Amino acid sequence: MRFGVPLGLVHPGIWRDLTVEADRLGFESVWMPEHLVFATDLSTATYPGTDRPGIVPSTPLFDAPAYLCALAAVTERIRLGTAVHLFALRHPFVSARAFATLDHVSGGRAVAGVGAGWYAGEWDAAGIDFASRGRRLDEAIDVARRLWTEDVVEHHGEFFDFDEVAFEPKPRGIPILAGGESPAALRRAVTRCDGWISMPHTVESIRPQLERLRRLRAERPNDRPFEITAHAYELSGPDEVGAWAELGVDRLIVRPWTRTGEALTGLKRFADQYEIGGR
Repeated sequence: MRFGVPLGLVHPGIWRDLTVEADRLGFESVWMPEHLVFATDLSTATYPGTDRPGIVPSTPLFDAPAYLCALAAVTERIRLGTAVHLFALRHPFVSARAFATLDHVSGGRAVAGVGAGWYAGEWDAAGIDFASRGRRLDEAIDVARRLWTEDVVEHHGEFFDFDEVAFEPKPRGIPILAGGESPAALRRAVTRCDGWISMPHTVESIRPQLERLRRLRAERPNDRPFEITAHAYELSGPDEVGAWAELGVDRLIVRPWTRTGEALTGLKRFADQYEIGGR
């Protein structure tokens, strides 16, 4: 099992120290959340499944690939991912360039976790239709893959239209993981991506989503590797890891702390208890 660390669940002031420590301890990856902008009008900010706003407009926001480039400079092995990036809220040239740059400066450690998003306010603020965000993301993924692998690319689609361009340098090979648990998101993971990232789950609550993924993959067999990443913040102990592995989960994003001030010591304690890095 590979273990990742969620940077979005601690204060940004310790992101650098936490990432350096995670790299030293042998954690496989760190993951940054992403939003482009928050509107002060909260009428479009009700988080799915609740009756409360899912944002605080004064929350500091950072460009995730850019920040991960800075973390790449102070680490050696740890993978640098987004969970998740609103890839289609920009033109594919912008998103593809950002992740290609991260992959280049990190020596091939970039992971593009992408999602269509739930918060209409930032799409409205950017002047982009929220209702078509899923189709827009699908097309953006297709364009980015071509930019990352083909010598020249010309594209005339529903949302993006351009004549032949060159795109250099090519990344080493950036895995794209789809976030979201809607039928469309799960189909996107299977048909266009290299894996799936869950919302926070337990071993029991994630089973329906994994079963849907299995059915979709059986209907659309291909040779592309596929990895499953689960947010599993509250593990009961090392014995539980085997249950996740039996479900086909390849990576667990864990949070062995409850407050920012406990994060560094909690990470070390988790590494020792779960024997990360050969402990």
